[in-house]
Amino acid sequence: MSRSRPALGTALLPIGFLVLLLAADVIAFGEDSSYGSNQVALLLASGLVVAIGFRRGQRWEDFEQRIKDTLGDAIGAVLILLLIGALAGTWLVSGIIPTLIDVGLDVLSKEVFLPAACILCAAVSLATGSSWGTVGTVGVALIGIGQALGLSEGWTAGAIISGAYFGDKLSPLSDTTNLAPTVAGTDLFTHIRFMLWTTVPSILIALLVFTFAGIGAADGAADLGGAQVMQAVLAEHFNLHWTLFLVPLGVIALIARRVAPVPALFLGVLGGAVAAAIAQPELLASLADDALGPALGLGPTRWGTAFTALMSAAASSTTIETGNPVVTDLLSSGGMSGMLNTVWLIICALTFGAVMGAAGFLERITDAILTGVRGTFSLVFGTACSSVVFNVIAADQYIAIVVPGRMFREAYQQRGVAPQVLSRTLEDAGTVTSVLIPWNTCGVAQSGVLGVGVLAFAPYCVFNYVSPLMTLLVAAVGFRMPAQDAAEAGAED
Repeated sequence: MSRSRPALGTALLPIGFLVLLLAADVIAFGEDSSYGSNQVALLLASGLVVAIGFRRGQRWEDFEQRIKDTLGDAIGAVLILLLIGALAGTWLVSGIIPTLIDVGLDVLSKEVFLPAACILCAAVSLATGSSWGTVGTVGVALIGIGQALGLSEGWTAGAIISGAYFGDKLSPLSDTTNLAPTVAGTDLFTHIRFMLWTTVPSILIALLVFTFAGIGAADGAADLGGAQVMQAVLAEHFNLHWTLFLVPLGVIALIARRVAPVPALFLGVLGGAVAAAIAQPELLASLADDALGPALGLGPTRWGTAFTALMSAAASSTTIETGNPVVTDLLSSGGMSGMLNTVWLIICALTFGAVMGAAGFLERITDAILTGVRGTFSLVFGTACSSVVFNVIAADQYIAIVVPGRMFREAYQQRGVAPQVLSRTLEDAGTVTSVLIPWNTCGVAQSGVLGVGVLAFAPYCVFNYVSPLMTLLVAAVGFRMPAQDAAEAGAED
């Protein structure tokens, strides 16, 4: 049974309904809106789409099959997210992440504080894959140190957020970095390599701005007691040693050799577990009692304790109490369970995109947008603008990636533009601008953690402004804009 083309107003109705629900969520729940209420809003909006579809003669089977196909494509990303949680836990208790932070804090002894803070946050975010975790841990310490140096809170927060979102964008451990290629139809490492052409120049420009802004403001002899206290606490609770870097270097080597992300991350989890058992036996003993040894009639054993602690670190929440609230927050991980809310939100967002596609609504909206598209630049421009608009109206970066990604994916295919162009644009414009919106969950969260208003730090988040502009510049000059067949052949690096 053929159906008539939906009216544009009908296609936009579920999006308008979703925007109202999400706005109510942000007002009612604030930064906690992405921990359940936004998921419900997405499902309610999906229900409205299905109801309209029924009135237009569609069957539930049509929607169900599209949902199955869409979620099936995302299974790889879900596995990666779960492994990211496990890796974060084992790398924490092994001392890998604390060692990285300890080494990174030495950068603060340099005269120029703002670029050093940006680089440190970039390194931590790249290693952990979490801009929120970086801002909420190292960022909190840096805000205090910046105040001690007499720097503006806005500039300090801008440097922290710029570095954190740079690392988040390029880290294979990041949820948005895995989500964007899944939605666009490319693979993770092609996506990351392709983003280098816009992301690296953007952070270099940001570092240049921070260097000029901080010249003469940061004194190398200034009080850096906050950093020294943090390093002392880390050394007290961990055996810090450079050999622990062999594990992340091994994962990087696997990634460089284009090993698939799931086995690469799995080996990273195992490497972190082995490193923890060897380097941090006292810590593991303090984290868990040995229930395995006595159950086997062996009596208490070091390896039984290590097994219990490592399984808990990989699977669930782990917090290492230090007596210092800032460092304790830093030494926390949610494990695999900590990723479940992100998985939940992604599933609900993909469901909304799937039913919108099954009803023909995404195609109708895309057609309306594409009436003004005359070439590749206008296609990229439309994608970037859509991502920013959804960050504003939907108040969530996942929605700002998923919905425009589903809307424009077919358009890129029809025009023979490689999917990594779409995935890069979604990240360059969607991921990084979310924190600049005062009512977006990212903006609300980072403001609350740093104690600095969004409008106070937003003007200084240089990387977050330059990144979307850089993707438009690259599209305008036609640099690194591969065709669809080149992407499918894997020829584009």
